[in-house]
Amino acid sequence: MKSRGWCGMRGIVCGLMVACSGLSQGQTGPGVGAGKGEMRDAKQLMNTLLVQETEAADHRGHYTYVSEERSDRTGGHLWGERVAETGWGKVRYLTTVDGQPLAGDRLAAERARVADEAARPDVFKQKESARVDDEQHAKEMLALLPKAFVFDAPTSEGEFFRVRFRPNPDYTPQGMEERVLHAMSGSVLVDERLVRLRQIEGTMPNDVSIGFGLLATIHAGSNFSTMREHLEGVDWKTKTLHTDIKGKAVFLKTIARQQESKHSEFKKIADGMSVADAVTMLEQGRDR
Repeated sequence: MKSRGWCGMRGIVCGLMVACSGLSQGQTGPGVGAGKGEMRDAKQLMNTLLVQETEAADHRGHYTYVSEERSDRTGGHLWGERVAETGWGKVRYLTTVDGQPLAGDRLAAERARVADEAARPDVFKQKESARVDDEQHAKEMLALLPKAFVFDAPTSEGEFFRVRFRPNPDYTPQGMEERVLHAMSGSVLVDERLVRLRQIEGTMPNDVSIGFGLLATIHAGSNFSTMREHLEGVDWKTKTLHTDIKGKAVFLKTIARQQESKHSEFKKIADGMSVADAVTMLEQGRDR
């Protein structure tokens, strides 16, 4: 990671989101196929899940998909985008705003933007490097779960185990980011057969003050949730994502990270696809 300090809510939220989206494909490992009787210990289940997701991060495939997002990034508008994952990063092509297709100057500007990415992949990769850092951050956040939380016994929900978690009072958070994460309670839904993450959700029941409230205060009720789906073989992808983080930071600046996203129409593409080829594919509406 480039920085381990406080960076607004960016590190917290990206860690929570990417833990469920960036770590989404991979090969199976220890614990796969364990029966219900073998997975009644919540901490054992969470440790196995951590192994599975960490190994998966090293074997992720590349996909194209349709994204619908309303967030701070979109200025509160509903953006429809075609997205292609490449070894350089995610190439995005905006197609609609609030349900209306791009046209005129807005369409010309979008075409110019992606053309610049295709022509300067090194610059594109540099801009995308922060996303890679977020994925590393997510691994650390996921690794924190077995240490920083107390788990209820897993309960069976069809093909899944649900494990509810709450802060471990004996754990001392290291740094401001851990303090925020450690203050949340929620649940994890785990695929019984593959021991992979299906869903994670968390809510902050009380305000959390950083530096006695002088640096930041994250308000009670802040919450997040994400749902993944199993595509084929060993591939999992994020289907829905919700984030609602509110608070106040130093100098009374408002902390806000609002996002509602839906991803659909996943199709696998070549791992070695270049940025230029991805741009051409997205502009033409192709997926292969």
